Amino acid sequence: MGQTGSMCRFNGCRYKRNKQGLHLRSIEEPQNRMPTEQGGTAGGLDTTLGSRSGVPLPLPPHTTHHYHGHHNHHHLYHGSTGVASGNGSVGASGTYDAEFARMESWLDENPEFVQDYFIRKATRNMVDGWLVSHATPVTTAANAVDSPTHGVGGGGGGCSNQPSSSRGGSGATTPVRKISAHEFERGGLLKPIVNTIDGTPTFLSINPQNDSSASGSTQCCPHGVPNCGAASLRPLRLSRNELKQLDERELIFELVKDICNDLDVRSLCHKILQNVSILLNADRGSLFLVQGKSTCGGDNTKKCLVSKLFDVCSNSTLEEMEQQDEVKVAWGTGIAGHVAESGEPVNIPDAYQDDRFNREIDVQTGYRTKALLCMPIKDASGDVVGVAQVINKQGDQCFTSADEKIFSSYLQFCGIGLRNAQLYEKSQLEVKRNQVLLDLARMIFEEQSTIEHMVFRILTHMQSLIQCQRVQILLVHEASKGSFSRVFDFEANDLSGEDGDARTSPFESRFPINIGITGYVATTGETVNIGNAYDDDRFDSSVDDGLNFRHKTILCMAIKNSLSQIIGVIQLINKFDALTFTKNDENFVEAFAIFCGMGIYNTNMYEKAIIAMAKQSVTLEVLSYHASATMDDAYRLRQLKVPSSAFFKLYDFKFDDLMLDDDHTLKACIRMFLDLDLVERFHIEYEVLCRWLLSVKKNYRNVTYHNWRHAFNVTQMMFAILTSTQWWKIFGEIECLGLIIACLCHDLDHRGTNNSFQIKASSPLAQLYSTSTMEHHHFDQCLMIINSPGNQILSNMSSEDYSRVIRVLEDAILSTDLAVYFRKRGAFLELIEPNAEMSVWQADEPRSLLRAMSMTVCDLSAITKPWEIEKRVADLVTSEFFEQGDMERQELNITPIDIMNREKEDQLPMMQVGFIDSICIPIYEAFGTLSDKLTPLIDGVLENKKHWIELAQNAKDVYANNNNTSETTNNNNNHCTNHDEAKENEDKPGSHLGSPTI
Repeated sequence: MGQTGSMCRFNGCRYKRNKQGLHLRSIEEPQNRMPTEQGGTAGGLDTTLGSRSGVPLPLPPHTTHHYHGHHNHHHLYHGSTGVASGNGSVGASGTYDAEFARMESWLDENPEFVQDYFIRKATRNMVDGWLVSHATPVTTAANAVDSPTHGVGGGGGGCSNQPSSSRGGSGATTPVRKISAHEFERGGLLKPIVNTIDGTPTFLSINPQNDSSASGSTQCCPHGVPNCGAASLRPLRLSRNELKQLDERELIFELVKDICNDLDVRSLCHKILQNVSILLNADRGSLFLVQGKSTCGGDNTKKCLVSKLFDVCSNSTLEEMEQQDEVKVAWGTGIAGHVAESGEPVNIPDAYQDDRFNREIDVQTGYRTKALLCMPIKDASGDVVGVAQVINKQGDQCFTSADEKIFSSYLQFCGIGLRNAQLYEKSQLEVKRNQVLLDLARMIFEEQSTIEHMVFRILTHMQSLIQCQRVQILLVHEASKGSFSRVFDFEANDLSGEDGDARTSPFESRFPINIGITGYVATTGETVNIGNAYDDDRFDSSVDDGLNFRHKTILCMAIKNSLSQIIGVIQLINKFDALTFTKNDENFVEAFAIFCGMGIYNTNMYEKAIIAMAKQSVTLEVLSYHASATMDDAYRLRQLKVPSSAFFKLYDFKFDDLMLDDDHTLKACIRMFLDLDLVERFHIEYEVLCRWLLSVKKNYRNVTYHNWRHAFNVTQMMFAILTSTQWWKIFGEIECLGLIIACLCHDLDHRGTNNSFQIKASSPLAQLYSTSTMEHHHFDQCLMIINSPGNQILSNMSSEDYSRVIRVLEDAILSTDLAVYFRKRGAFLELIEPNAEMSVWQADEPRSLLRAMSMTVCDLSAITKPWEIEKRVADLVTSEFFEQGDMERQELNITPIDIMNREKEDQLPMMQVGFIDSICIPIYEAFGTLSDKLTPLIDGVLENKKHWIELAQNAKDVYANNNNTSETTNNNNNHCTNHDEAKENEDKPGSHLGSPTI
């Protein structure tokens, strides 16, 4: 190890150098490392370089190092992925020696350098490799990395039994890219993904047949215009006579060049046959392609030879050959089948002398087959991909060994070209399949209004793609899970029939899911693909009774939601042309089922949301009705005489509502509306105003402090400020109306708890609003009342004025949150200057700040009132805070903050002083600077601060006296105890040897 601190990969510990030297730390301690599922290493150890980067780090050739003495034990690896020898060499599986371990440890301990180096030196490919390796964990056996505690391949050689996460390989937990967009540009893929057909956006390509990439380089006409004619799509071919003038080598080169640029399988096969006929002077030929994967599979996967180019002569055209029926030859039968199976050529001078030859073809065509040469076409890996045969060499000659040699040489190139063409064709089909699925996804997710509409679209697309007689979707009943609740049935001729609507509408009659094929699939989740329904015991033949329909072939698959729960079944019946459903059909239906599951789930959620919104609307209507005051109460309030503002002392900053009953507070509110000329200016009906005030009062809960009386006092202070300072001229009538309404409604439906409590309790309100929780709720309640029938005091305003009032109203109510106050206070105080003109506040932004600060000044106005009022209000606030603290302690099992902790009541005066200093004095001093009319407010704050300081000092003195008394009592008790013990010891023999001195 030397003097460098390093991670020891070999003995389960970690060396780390600090100021005192090397520090030994067990790997069992928590390491500050990324978890394994996020790309880190299990247990804090790395057994391969690939565990971090996804790609093994390159190892220099000089990785052999010699260590001696007691350090040799560090070179032993305890993982199963490889063992480093004593000289530090690298294991076969990519493990690395102690030198690299020390390097990695240094990097671990210097993350700043690693990050800086990565930013300066990392390439885009490196970043992409890291993203891919961390998004898609390697699960193949070849790349498995053993964990120090749960080895995959160690010891017994068994595989891991631990279930892997279903999301692990999808990258669903970490939104990372699997490929960079620039890689498509680098590959020249610049075609648009989304196209428009008939005005509808679609993922399907437009005119893919015009793509010249499959036929080699584009030829230009003499005028320089590309693709100006059909003949210009590929290089011009030499005529047969011109080819005959070439020698053997030139001829093969010319024919190879002819096929190398063609990536269309059918066109390529046709060229191969014509060129072979030229090479061997044969009369005609046939070419078979291998189809299927195994010799013992089902009908859909069993190997066979297929040809649509049978008996092609030199003057045959591809268009003529396309009209022929497909010819299938069983694997191992006939001459072609034998050649495909054995991989060996067959040269027969007389076909009729060979038992493997099928004479029926000659009988049907009237053509006499004599000489026949049949050879396999192999790809670069030696696998047979097809069989080519030529018939009847011209001049009634037999095919010679030289012909075999030429034929074999040419077919070697043909095999490579054919494999490339097939790969290209597969890639094009894969692109088309992806486009179909993307288009299906677009179609599903743009129509999610109802299950019926969404499922009908799926059924029509499914029937069009798979080409079957009937498609059904059966949905499992959500509650019982034992029956189908909705059945959608679509037939091929439904779109043209008169009963199409009836056929595609769901059948609501429920029937059990343990009957028939659909019941089996709904119960087990297995896919069922049967060629003859009546040969399968699971099929319920009674479904065909009384119908002019007979089930033959069936493909049935489960529909699952994101939790892999079966929510339905999709069933396809009777594929056209009496064909059976193939593996390709299963793949498509599986993809359709996934999209169908997502679509059904989303549509269900949408329907539930619509229902919830309807319920909410009904509930809101009911609540609005019950939350509104009655017409009788409004009529009674309307008949009452409203005294003047002077009678109520509404202009007084020392206003006290103690002697007013509820009717007087309502009449005082009416007086404020009248004196500010809001009733006349905005044409508010007097009876509507009365009912609205009663409704607002009714929607305040009977809590200790944040109730109707608090709202009324806040409104009175706003009225006093607006009238005494003449600021109503700055705000204007609309903003004054918004401020008065905001003051009356700013604590509507307050529950006696603050925002912090709502968040701690995870209440529904906290889920609705993440910030200013209660303030948003107050505003919503305000809007509900304003929009309730009979309470619409803003109904006679223009839409523009109404919108402006609502904006002022929302901003004012939200400004009562002290968090908003702190956010805006700095900008407001920067605008405060002594003897400044009030014209500064005419602009929108400063005026908005002034409104917000005015709401806070009015909300906290009790702190400015005479001490008797302030102390009474403070007791109410304290009582409400203690109630919240009790709830936090009992319901949430948390200790409340000091101001809400009943056990720290003696500290409240000092906390109140801190509140005054940090929150109240700055804003009230600013308002006193703005207008000398408001200096009584700051004077009241400072006067009350003195009283709170006095109370705080008294509490401190009481606390000190209590402590002194307790200490004196304890000292006396200790003195008596010690005296008694000493006296006791004196009475004991020999006690003086250990007695303390008193």
